[in-house]
Amino acid sequence: MPELKLTLLGTGCAGGMPVYGCHCQACVRSRQQTDKQRKQCTALIEAGETRLLLDAGLHDLPARFPPGSLSAILLTHYHVDHVQGLFHWRWGRADKLAVYGPKDSEGCADLLKHPGFFDFNQTLSPFQTITWGDDSNKLSVTPLPLTHSKPVFGYCIENRAGTIAYLTDTIGLPEETRRWLKTKKIDSLILDCTHSPAIKHPRNHNNLDMAIAIHNDLQPDNTILTHISDELDCWLMDNEQGLPNGISVGFDTLKINLK
Repeated sequence: MPELKLTLLGTGCAGGMPVYGCHCQACVRSRQQTDKQRKQCTALIEAGETRLLLDAGLHDLPARFPPGSLSAILLTHYHVDHVQGLFHWRWGRADKLAVYGPKDSEGCADLLKHPGFFDFNQTLSPFQTITWGDDSNKLSVTPLPLTHSKPVFGYCIENRAGTIAYLTDTIGLPEETRRWLKTKKIDSLILDCTHSPAIKHPRNHNNLDMAIAIHNDLQPDNTILTHISDELDCWLMDNEQGLPNGISVGFDTLKINLK
């Protein structure tokens, strides 16, 4: 039986949780309860022998993934909180590892100029599917343009077990991406939701009202919120009934397993 697994290794926004120097109720709680802490957004995709790291926001990636344990790395974009784990990792001694992502001539600092053992020459094109594995356990990944301050891809991840859409960082959805996703039966939608409804005019990330509207439009079996800020966690602590059915808040180590 084919399986499709996605593990959320980090679900926080750029500042993580707890935020340095912050004494809001969410940050205080996360200092007291380590399971409430949030590392920067990173995930792991597993299907058969294929293992794809999705973003690289964690600093301990070399310890988590010894040489040869990953098939490739997928980057949503080159903001530092999504690539910071690559800066020291790149100087390791290992076989070349392919890194896929959107075309971005600036990249992040000198990652592209001094890639170490990473191969960044794997630029993806919107809606052009790439695959891993053989016919019996093929994994397909389709990059989907999102709306952000840098070129960003979300990813539709599919095999015979089901479909997962991973959409962070974004504010709303571009119409072409929205129409493309409407053709899919999405089992799990992992969706950017950095802000509470109290933030009426967010700049780069969804607030909860926007995330709910996307959920209602795409109608996945379930939606899991990620890229969470301490401000949203505070709002959720005060509004325990604030999420509609079918929407939940992600947490670090959450596993999604489709069979």
